[in-house]
Amino acid sequence: MQIIFVRHAESQANLRHEISNRGLKHPLTQTGRRQACALARKLEDQSISYIYSSPVLRAIETTVVVANHLGVEYEVTEALGEYDLGELEGRGDEKTWEQWQTLFDDWTKFRRWENRAPGGESFHDVRRRFVPFIDGLIRVYQHTQANLLCVGHGGLYRVMLPLVLKNIDHEFILAHRSFEYATAVVARLSPAGLVCLEWNGVQVAP
Repeated sequence: MQIIFVRHAESQANLRHEISNRGLKHPLTQTGRRQACALARKLEDQSISYIYSSPVLRAIETTVVVANHLGVEYEVTEALGEYDLGELEGRGDEKTWEQWQTLFDDWTKFRRWENRAPGGESFHDVRRRFVPFIDGLIRVYQHTQANLLCVGHGGLYRVMLPLVLKNIDHEFILAHRSFEYATAVVARLSPAGLVCLEWNGVQVAP
């Protein structure tokens, strides 16, 4: 089996530089829709079996474009939602983004995994919904040729994928900061577990 982890296409929140990690607001921009269409075309030869989407609007809209183009069913799951930033939601000022960076550094550099934005999720909270979901996909599909697509968020993937990909750690994440819109991480199940084959177009050693 194979899992392709895709970041959503560009949304209005991205243009506004606003934290928007909850609910059905801030749809894709026109550029984002073009990115989603281009992603769908790139996936035509991948024989995608099923798609799972974050519940955030920009991810759902990306999913719908891809699913309709490929003729594949999809499901929305809280497991793929961007990590909740509590009181920072809806803000985009410089101080807010400094707080965002501090939390990201706490989780990826310093292992301060209980830290959180006021009212938001900790690293452990996100892990408790993301990792069991991926483990569940492996249990269901491990003896098949399924090629699954997960549409989520750059922040989520950068903090959580090192927990489920055997050849990726947070040092790798910090060295590969870029996670462009509608780009992908390709992972394949091996006897050792899920292994990253490609990170945003760059081949990765198993």
